[in-house]
Amino acid sequence: MLLAIDVGNTNIVLGVFEGDTLVDSWRLATDNKRSADEYGTIIDSMFRRVEIKAEDIDDIIISSVVPSLLFTLEHMCLKFYDKNPIVVEQGIKTGLRIKYEDPRQVGSDRIVNSVAAHTRYGGDLIVIDFGTATTFCCVSADGCFLGGAIAPGIKTQAAALFEHTAKLPNVDLELPGKFICRNTSESMQSGLIYGHMGFTEHMVRGMKDEMSKELGCKPEDIKVIATGGMATMVASGVDCIDCIDRRLTLDGLQMLHEKNKGLNKKRVLQDR
Repeated sequence: MLLAIDVGNTNIVLGVFEGDTLVDSWRLATDNKRSADEYGTIIDSMFRRVEIKAEDIDDIIISSVVPSLLFTLEHMCLKFYDKNPIVVEQGIKTGLRIKYEDPRQVGSDRIVNSVAAHTRYGGDLIVIDFGTATTFCCVSADGCFLGGAIAPGIKTQAAALFEHTAKLPNVDLELPGKFICRNTSESMQSGLIYGHMGFTEHMVRGMKDEMSKELGCKPEDIKVIATGGMATMVASGVDCIDCIDRRLTLDGLQMLHEKNKGLNKKRVLQDR
């Protein structure tokens, strides 16, 4: 079995695969203060509920946008599973050509999502991840990562309003049902959610225009794939999203593991 770990700024998502089949998945709050022992104990308790044993885990792959947690989780993998994990980082085989000015600056989560979307859907793509940050990744049909954009996610915007204003409350992120609202909480919901919907449509329209000029394709032929915790809410108010794929990142990790089997064994030999 493969244990896939995706470390985000807000949550850590774990999935166990048997081949390319997802057996089960879990979500933890990201916490820099937890030790390797704490993470290992929590994950072990989750495994026990579905009768997965430590010795059932044959390999581990990790993608992390929180550098301070990577060492902790690598240590956890060695202590609890006796495995040196594959880490999504510079030098890993992805099958993509990165056209960033400095490829090292591309977040591992964006690479994982792009690999999964390119493998699963093909064609020219825009991949949007509605998480702590809202990220846009543009991928060509021939596997070129063209670049994209990064913006604060809806929850991040809501937290910023609450933390940096004296009188605005911390609101639940629910659709208010109207644009013109007559109380503060619904007014914030309108601005945050409908504003993000408009932002998404504007970004997709602009990216499709630029991609069509660069690639010689038609804007309407570019598929838009969305993932992340807020994807369903945003997609409910826009016409530009073609598909929501909630498992995109975990499946991308499984795909990257297939491309990089044995990489962790080489790292173990080097460490020794």
